[in-house]
Amino acid sequence: MKISKRIGPLGVHAILLTYTAIALFPILLVVMNSFKSKKGIFRDPLAFPDATTFDLIGFEKVIARSSFDVYFSNSISVTVISLVLVLLLGAMAAWALAEYDFPGSDLMALYLAIGIMIPIRLGSVSLLKMIVAMDLVNTLTALILVYTAQGLPLAIFILREFMAQIPNDLKEAARCDGVSEYRIFWSIILPLVRPALATVAVFTMIPIWNDLWFPLILAPGEETATVTLGIQQFIGQYVTDWNAVLASLTLAIVPILILYVIFSRQLIRGLTSGAVK
Repeated sequence: MKISKRIGPLGVHAILLTYTAIALFPILLVVMNSFKSKKGIFRDPLAFPDATTFDLIGFEKVIARSSFDVYFSNSISVTVISLVLVLLLGAMAAWALAEYDFPGSDLMALYLAIGIMIPIRLGSVSLLKMIVAMDLVNTLTALILVYTAQGLPLAIFILREFMAQIPNDLKEAARCDGVSEYRIFWSIILPLVRPALATVAVFTMIPIWNDLWFPLILAPGEETATVTLGIQQFIGQYVTDWNAVLASLTLAIVPILILYVIFSRQLIRGLTSGAVK
């Protein structure tokens, strides 16, 4: 019995460690090869850089031959602004649907949930027509609007479930003390759902940062290109500059890792709270 009890947790940890290794291996491979010469990459892509293969030519090309600082700034701006709008508007909509019972509230919640199941890329042609009609082509505003619309359904769905679990006694006590609804939302509700906000933030920012589709069709200009779009200039039909591509990808990974570390504790709390509830 003792052996079987030990095998259970050990098996789970073995599966999780295996999955972690599989998930991290491509990232490690990209980072390793970004610090190697082209010969070192093709000779042994699985080897760590050493004295004979270490080379920073990829990073030098990225800095010298591209406007990587512009791409990086565009990606940061689009990601951060879209994330703030998704969290703010999503939290407000989720609070309204979870707290106030008005005609059509359940249908509205169902309508928003459908947005999770339907990929936004199916409406690319219609979105492009709308962006052209609003004269927003080759602007970061177009990307921010699309990404905000893309992230809201999931944000509202997750936040509504968390807000519905907040005890009514806590809210009623605040109302009895004369606290306004706005104050209840900002000072009581939002602090209590911080794990859910972190969960939404992680699930929202990664697709935005990694997206290539909408920057390619809505903002392909040099001044509005994002990191993922800017990397494409090093990929040719017949020749690909792998040093520059891998260096660009390495630089693009850094902000996501930093943001993930910042939100990781709240993310774990949000996932485990959702599992318990």
